[in-house]
Amino acid sequence: MFSIMLSLYLSVSILFPFGTQPNAGDPFLIVNKKVNELAYIDGNEVQRVLSVATGKSIDQTPEGLFTVIVKAENPYYRKKNIEGGVKENPLGTRWIGFDAKGTNGRTYGVHGTNRPDSIGKYTTAGCIRLLNEEVELLYNDIPIGTKILITSSDQSFDELASKAGAIGETH
Repeated sequence: MFSIMLSLYLSVSILFPFGTQPNAGDPFLIVNKKVNELAYIDGNEVQRVLSVATGKSIDQTPEGLFTVIVKAENPYYRKKNIEGGVKENPLGTRWIGFDAKGTNGRTYGVHGTNRPDSIGKYTTAGCIRLLNEEVELLYNDIPIGTKILITSSDQSFDELASKAGAIGETH
């Protein structure tokens, strides 16, 4: 019996890894690259939809279900050695890093910007840009461990959240 249960667990966990799906009612983020928008879902409903900038090419901003694993105020920009909190820093005032492509939350993230004119465009190296005021509110609303779905879809945010399990019955 144990070997049957183990086999079942292993075959199912490959397709649906336990602990990776969001729980209904928990904070959840969805980025739809097709329309360059981010939805913040909490309490089983879409709380707000924000315009974002994403990758210059379709493959630069990775798609999939990821987990927020790093948060930083006034992040340091390592690539060009720019300290946090200065107007020259392209990461803006907040960094919400997630584990795309097996990274440690310091490569891909949702962050602010010193270029508000870039919002709504396909212009980043792979990150998701928000206006500083908007990323600051989002930063305060979501804890480490929040799931983020990045997709390119014609579906509504409600449909995407429901399909992912973020909207539904709470436990």
